Amino acid sequence: MKTMQLVPAMEQGGVERGVVEMNRVIVAAGWTNTVVSAGGRLAETIVADGGNHLELDIKSKNPLTYFQRASKLRKLLLREKPDVVCAHSRVPAWLYLRAAKDLDIPWITFAHGANSISPYSRVMTFGDLTVTPSRYIADYLKAAYGIREEKLRVIPRAIDRAKFDTDALDASFVAEKRDEWNISGRKVVMGVGRITQLKGYDILIRAVAAMDKRYMLVIVGEAEELRKDVEEDLRRLVKELAIEERVVFAGHESKVAECLSLADVVVSSNVRKAEAFGRSMAEALAMGKPVVAKAFGGALDIVERGVNGELVENGTPEEFASAIEKAATAGYRDIRAKALEKFSFERMASDSLKVYEELYNGRNKR
Repeated sequence: MKTMQLVPAMEQGGVERGVVEMNRVIVAAGWTNTVVSAGGRLAETIVADGGNHLELDIKSKNPLTYFQRASKLRKLLLREKPDVVCAHSRVPAWLYLRAAKDLDIPWITFAHGANSISPYSRVMTFGDLTVTPSRYIADYLKAAYGIREEKLRVIPRAIDRAKFDTDALDASFVAEKRDEWNISGRKVVMGVGRITQLKGYDILIRAVAAMDKRYMLVIVGEAEELRKDVEEDLRRLVKELAIEERVVFAGHESKVAECLSLADVVVSSNVRKAEAFGRSMAEALAMGKPVVAKAFGGALDIVERGVNGELVENGTPEEFASAIEKAATAGYRDIRAKALEKFSFERMASDSLKVYEELYNGRNKR
């Protein structure tokens, strides 16, 4: 079987890392997998892991170039002849609709998030099947667009046990970051993910500012080039609150497990738009770290209040500060073991391959 993944870019983020992981699974199954994107640092990983990467701008929302880019995508489809195509975002999905006209290629839309309800976002329900990472997103699509249950497949994202192995960390990297971030003897609050307005890092910064000086914040992630103003605003906020010594902007780090190992509490400070799943939350649990998040969206599938972390209702800085302090001293048990059982990578891989095979076999029976 030949599969093709359409992704805006392969730079950073949970969706992109999920595409990298599934590329390994697809290649291991003996299939050919091709990722089409506008490029990025993770494109090399796709190739190194045995997949193919083709660079094409399927990220831009410029309507003036829509037909030209759709035409280029059509040429790729005709040349590569994929058996199943997967669209991981709205722009690639719209481009595919134009590019694949009359080609009769089965396709899957991967609805990774709860996009604003609109005709533009409806495209994520247009695939022959629609995959969501949580029941929350599946129910959201049903309520918003009336998509039928039989077209939906809920496949929670998973944790790569080997990658998030507490006994196989790069000790020298961990020691280097401990010194670089100057966190010895401190309580480390960590936020993980690209810097955008939706991540709510401003709220997290205010929460840490209101806490005891023993607590410091490490933000692992960076802003995309077009969103550097968001990071600059956060740095200004840190300066205004006079907590420069207690906040570290770590930038992009490829060794996420090692970074998480240095945290005392990991926080998802997004309060504006619910996470579809919340990969960084699940990965934090896999490293045995408690998680604090707002009680909505995918967080409800991951965080159990008083069991592996804390949930806040309104998401104010004061609420987060209180919950972080509670999580840092609660002494939860078996966080890692329970997370690995719940978010099994083997289960996710098997379920994903079944969806591809379902469409492939259905096409061949026509």
